[in-house]
Amino acid sequence: MTVEANKETLGFQTEVKQLLHLMIHSLYSNREIFLRELISNASDAEDKLRFAALKDDSLFEGDSDLKIRLDFDKDAGTITLTDNGIGMSRDDVIANLGTIAKSGTAEFLKQLSGDEKKDSKLIGQFGVGFYSAFIVADRVEVFTRKAGASAEEGVHWESAGDGEFTIEPVSRDQRGTQIVLHLKSEAKEFADGWRLRSLVKKYSDHISFPVVMKAESEDEDKAGEEETVNDATALWTLPRTEIKDEEYKAFYKHIAHDFDDPLTWSHNKVEGKLDYTSLLYVPKRAPFDMYNREAPRGLKLYVQRVFIMDDAEQFLPLYLRFTKGVIDSNDLSLNVSREILQNDSTVESIRTAVTKRVLDMLSKMAKKDAEAYQGFWKEFGTVLKEGPAEDFSNREKIAGLLRFASTHTGEATQNVSLDDYIARMKDGQKKIFYITGDSFAAAKSSPHLEVFRKKGLEVLILSDRIDEWMMGYLSEYDGKQFQDVARGDLDLGEVETEEDKKHKEEAAKEHKDLIERIKTALDDRVQEVRVTNRLTDSPACLVVGEFDMGAQMKKIMEAAGQKVPDSKPIFEINVDHPLVQRLEKETGESRFNELSAVLFDQATLASGEQLKDPGAYVSRLNRLLLELAN
Repeated sequence: MTVEANKETLGFQTEVKQLLHLMIHSLYSNREIFLRELISNASDAEDKLRFAALKDDSLFEGDSDLKIRLDFDKDAGTITLTDNGIGMSRDDVIANLGTIAKSGTAEFLKQLSGDEKKDSKLIGQFGVGFYSAFIVADRVEVFTRKAGASAEEGVHWESAGDGEFTIEPVSRDQRGTQIVLHLKSEAKEFADGWRLRSLVKKYSDHISFPVVMKAESEDEDKAGEEETVNDATALWTLPRTEIKDEEYKAFYKHIAHDFDDPLTWSHNKVEGKLDYTSLLYVPKRAPFDMYNREAPRGLKLYVQRVFIMDDAEQFLPLYLRFTKGVIDSNDLSLNVSREILQNDSTVESIRTAVTKRVLDMLSKMAKKDAEAYQGFWKEFGTVLKEGPAEDFSNREKIAGLLRFASTHTGEATQNVSLDDYIARMKDGQKKIFYITGDSFAAAKSSPHLEVFRKKGLEVLILSDRIDEWMMGYLSEYDGKQFQDVARGDLDLGEVETEEDKKHKEEAAKEHKDLIERIKTALDDRVQEVRVTNRLTDSPACLVVGEFDMGAQMKKIMEAAGQKVPDSKPIFEINVDHPLVQRLEKETGESRFNELSAVLFDQATLASGEQLKDPGAYVSRLNRLLLELAN
């Protein structure tokens, strides 16, 4: 069978076609990042070989000197990048170069607007990898062979970035991967030694493998010799005082494949009982797969500077999954696997310390740079809200980092901390009051807030889907209990005067018959009817029983296909309201029942819930309107 007969033409995944089109047309202003991405991938391939060779050093094939070569040919207009790393088999090539192996791709493509500036930012969030080659090249060739495979198992991949690629076998003595970029006419400037050197220095100086090029020297003896053009030291192993901010930022872009600088970072070396170094970053923007809890996440793990794995998720809890960075430990064995990591006490200790480090980093940002923290909250706040349920020991710390909308500002922006709230609490106020709702507008106009407005008490407004679930795990902060203003008995503490309490008790006695009549009329719909101390302007409201499930939580359970326990609300009436007084005077039983049902349905709507039978409500209302009109 001839080699030509083995040559196949295959099509890219649809998402790749769209991504290629976008990159070729949107990223020309930031073309030089192609080199950063390709050197990053080559560095990963070297790392992977070094790790695989721990178990089987025959994979080195007698060449354990790992390096990345960069060559160029001005006349031919090509750049060639060669690594002697792990290499790829034919299946690896199809999987890695024909599809985007990253979750959230479809979501990413939905966000594209056609506005080149905005779209290039989106690509930054996505990470571009190998496909960045097509920003500068109109044809890309890849020659590769997997370490340990025979020379005949080499693969030649080629594409012009137009929706198809060809793949064929090729004989290749050298393991690893060689990428040849045939530059576009307007990108020929990159086929220049000084230009390539400056790009390596700018973007890849911190790669821990040497990037070598032919020396460009006037001295004839030195011409043609190889020289290393990057520092080739693992950045995290250097003392903090020797690292510039620009180097920290460049390293972040390398490990996160991000265009933006990080928001903040923390670099620490721990010695003593445990011996490890951590370099942790908080990104500026959330990736597209942020809310897919199955998406790859975690820190790069090194043991004694040898790369072990890319997404070591064991060192951080799930609610901090946005954190990027590196852990390098001297206490773990070099042959660690994911299973060993799950059960290792050293890992547990490092995880506890690293979690505390990230929370401290966020606390410091919140104190020193409120604007930057607000930006962080906008991107990652909803994920941080998973914290109180997942991390019992750090609940107080996480609660201090939470931000809420509030009646104090009256705006939907979540920028009020619990410390701000406590500082503004009224004399005699013992609790932190909050209300949950499907939307900020619905919660803000809820009748449950009437008495709080009258008394000048601040209420936190929670309208994210996760909020009610989160509050199930937050019982107090700084010694102050949380109270849902729409649940159980409302205790305003010393803010409620003796006169208020007396008025409520007397009203309950005085209108005992009315309460009984409404209870009979709505018997199948309510668990209790009582006089309210929550309302000043509305006739009635619904209250959730102390131990019943709230509306938001019910919706989450139903959406997840869970069975929701049946529970009826408590119906509270405002006996000072003219409608309730009119109802009390009604002697006709059927009309009394109709009016009670209308009040109940209105209270249901005001609480942001759906009516079980909207048609019946409309019919009742129409009958009442006709009677009034006549």
